[in-house]
Amino acid sequence: LGDIQTRGLQTDRPMLVLLDGAKGLRLAVEETFGSRGIVQRCQLHKRRNVLQHLPKRYHAEYDRKISTAYGMRFHDDARKELDSIIRELDRLNQSAANSLREGLEETLTVHQLKLPDVLRKHFFSTNLIESAFSQGVSVMQNVKRWRNSSQIQRWTATALLEAERKFRKITGYKSMSVLVAALDEEYRRRTLDTEQLAA
Repeated sequence: LGDIQTRGLQTDRPMLVLLDGAKGLRLAVEETFGSRGIVQRCQLHKRRNVLQHLPKRYHAEYDRKISTAYGMRFHDDARKELDSIIRELDRLNQSAANSLREGLEETLTVHQLKLPDVLRKHFFSTNLIESAFSQGVSVMQNVKRWRNSSQIQRWTATALLEAERKFRKITGYKSMSVLVAALDEEYRRRTLDTEQLAA
């Protein structure tokens, strides 16, 4: 992130940052953006993390329940449903309940921002970047021996150029001004909350 910043990434205004839940990434975002980094935790990763604590016979049921909760339009409704699922999981499997509970509010950032569905469907997960990663794996899977960093860079560039062919514009790009306004409002709210706590 520091390298990207030195190459011109603007960090002086609020930005939506999609993460998979890795603690190191979360800390790096905080150090780079401070309170301007408004984090959306990947809902798909959260669902997978919860399911890995459950026996397979429960996977379909709880994946459906969590997915339905995340699919709700309003923050309070989604949060209420997820809290209900946590109470169920507390009785079934404490580790699964704790996994869903951890960082839960950050999985609802797109709800909190009241983004329209046309944007929310792109920003609820890290799929935007992971599709490019999977293209890289596909292109480079037959390389058996990496000779030097120059070779790695050439293959990475080739993979990204291949991935670029499949890139599509975000369907709701005309609504991006809604996202910008929502981020500005959320940043103002968080700044005000911090100031009130300090007073």
